[in-house]
Amino acid sequence: MPKTVQIRNLDDATHETLRRRAAAENLSLTQYLRRELEQLASTSTMLEVLARADERRARGAAVSREAMLAVLEADRAERR
Repeated sequence: MPKTVQIRNLDDATHETLRRRAAAENLSLTQYLRRELEQLASTSTMLEVLARADERRARGAAVSREAMLAVLEADRAERR
């Protein structure tokens, strides 16, 4: 079931910027924010990436620095 999120005390400048960005994409503010929040939620945080690396190391898998950076860069590229 869909959930509702309410954000209080958003300053006028931030609200106007978000409203303008939504309008530029022919989206309602709600549609725009839903899309942005879904994208944010689908992106791993640094803590999540590091936790997965710790889990892999605990299972005996070696995770190189280069491999971790590659995963982070791929994750960032997905957001663009």
